[in-house]
Amino acid sequence: MSEENKEYNQEQEPTESGAEAEETSSAEREATEQEPAEPELSREELERLAREKICPECPEKQEMQKEIAQVKADADNFRKRMAREKDQYCKYATESLLEDILPVLDNLELALQHGRKMQDSCGDMLQGVEMTNKVMLDTLKKHGLTRIEVEPGQEFDPRWHEAMYEEEREDMERGMVCQIIQTGYLLNDRLLRPAKVIVSKECDN
Repeated sequence: MSEENKEYNQEQEPTESGAEAEETSSAEREATEQEPAEPELSREELERLAREKICPECPEKQEMQKEIAQVKADADNFRKRMAREKDQYCKYATESLLEDILPVLDNLELALQHGRKMQDSCGDMLQGVEMTNKVMLDTLKKHGLTRIEVEPGQEFDPRWHEAMYEEEREDMERGMVCQIIQTGYLLNDRLLRPAKVIVSKECDN
């Protein structure tokens, strides 16, 4: 083979190798392009897959669940306590005002007691005071104020009654209400003022 032919063959060989490499690279690109792309997952799907992969008996997970449950329980208890405190405040917000109004009711009762003794001479005035007293009590009842109903001969109850002193009575057993000195009142279910009474006791022989 002549020198010129050798040089020609040597020049052609790299050209052929380069063509082969280019064909291989093109084939790889085509294969890569034909491979299906992995679908993108949303945040919710990723969180779901993460939860499925976590071991349900994992100590860290159990501890975290306990803390979450405790936080929820504390929040629920706080809401309940606030609701109770709000209810208590609404029920007894007028307590101080009603305490100031009680002397007015006491004076109306005294006026009625004296008026009944002179009913013939002041019947019209007595009727007006009775109406005023009734309207007053009905209005205050809407705000939770009620009278403590007690009658002579009723058993003394220290929860609602306050004994001013004892009186010897032959017609009553010991520990009975002889007389009501001052009317007692309740604000909803709370004692606002006890009924002041005289209590019977046995006679000394």
